[in-house]
Amino acid sequence: MSTATTPAPVAARQSAAATRRRLAIVGVIIVAALGFLVYKGLTSAIVFFKTASEALANRAALGNSTFQLEGTVVHGSVHHLGGASVAFELRQGGATIHVVNSGEPPQLFRPGLPVVVVGHFVGTSDSFASDQIMVKHSQQYIAAHPSRVRAAGAKKSPARP
Repeated sequence: MSTATTPAPVAARQSAAATRRRLAIVGVIIVAALGFLVYKGLTSAIVFFKTASEALANRAALGNSTFQLEGTVVHGSVHHLGGASVAFELRQGGATIHVVNSGEPPQLFRPGLPVVVVGHFVGTSDSFASDQIMVKHSQQYIAAHPSRVRAAGAKKSPARP
């Protein structure tokens, strides 16, 4: 008499093997998804720093990606556009870039100061759209106001009693 069903130990082994295959596939999918999320998180969190001359030299490669742009605000170029928006020219190394900032400029923002703006080029133009301006402090400012600005790497002074 022949039976059409497989013996119990063989069926149990086949079921266990199928379960291990499914778990392995699910594990690979989870690891791949986590790897992808980590990659996207790290690459989107990185904001590149470029000087005005570097940014214009690499304009095509930068496309519309977000990066930090450094330069000095050109005298006579600052125009308030209404609200918090301000337009100005940024110059460094002989290169000048027109910047339109939609965020509130810092109180120390003025022509002649080195600044870093965060944003991106607009379309295929050389205009830069920004939503953040950071004023860089010169050594003279640091020397005149040591309690306001700490030099990079300086330790915090102990609290006074």
